[in-house]
Amino acid sequence: MSFEIKEFKSQISQRSIISDHLKVKSPTSLLKFLFESLQDWKRNTIKKRLKEGCIAVNEIVITQHNHELREGDVVQIHAGPQSNKPKNIQSSKLQILYSDHDLIAINKPAGLLSVTAGKENKNHALALLRDQLSTPKKPVALWPVHRLDRDTSGVLLFATSKKIREEVACSWSLAQKTYFAITEGCPKQREGTINQPLRLDSDQYVMHVGKHPNAKKAITHYKVKQTTKTRSLLEVQIETGRQHQIRAHLSWLGCPIVGDERYGTKGPRMGLHAFKLSLIHPKTKKRLTVESVVQDEFLDLLKK
Repeated sequence: MSFEIKEFKSQISQRSIISDHLKVKSPTSLLKFLFESLQDWKRNTIKKRLKEGCIAVNEIVITQHNHELREGDVVQIHAGPQSNKPKNIQSSKLQILYSDHDLIAINKPAGLLSVTAGKENKNHALALLRDQLSTPKKPVALWPVHRLDRDTSGVLLFATSKKIREEVACSWSLAQKTYFAITEGCPKQREGTINQPLRLDSDQYVMHVGKHPNAKKAITHYKVKQTTKTRSLLEVQIETGRQHQIRAHLSWLGCPIVGDERYGTKGPRMGLHAFKLSLIHPKTKKRLTVESVVQDEFLDLLKK
């Protein structure tokens, strides 16, 4: 299926302005508050605005309908999707896409590490989210469920306990991971599957593609969504979660990701976004799907 850039943007991203501010007078859930406060709006319109990232609570974009509101919170209603991508990551709050007692999903900005082994480095998503959710009397502990490369943006999931993380890991093979990738050139086939094993070269810190005694199975599916004269927008799903899998596979295909210095050519940012994560919730045993709205600054890479 083919999309024009403008059509694609109109579905998942657009420039916007603030249209209203509402102050919460008593504890409630976000969707219930919106229904009660915007009685002249159609309920489907409210749900759509919420899903697309048009609603912010205390200047932080929230897409979770059952997000808990407290007295004094300020709900902002925007004309279009907002971005919480920080100009200064260290001093800005992370966008929470979903949260409950067991799991928290954020929209990780490009350029931010998921976690780090260095204890003194606190400029990574895990540390920033802990600080954001903690209070002096009640510190919050979190465990990363998976990781995204530093320059990959999108859905990143954390567990609120080690036990929950282990339970998610047990059914992780059933998780569905969907990305958008902007590549140099266009694949010869409009959709296909890359079934090439990967092997990590620890000296050069790159993945080699192809058969080798130390190589591990890796499967990547792709569909071409839009093309320009020199670049393409691909929807990518991975069955396996090898390090640098999408980056190495697309480079092997002859279409390296834009801005990927390791497997292609250096650029202002890497054109890879973790758009959707769908997994089995460890407590409810039902499928949970979390999406991260694609921003204009990402789609603009397709035109350059």
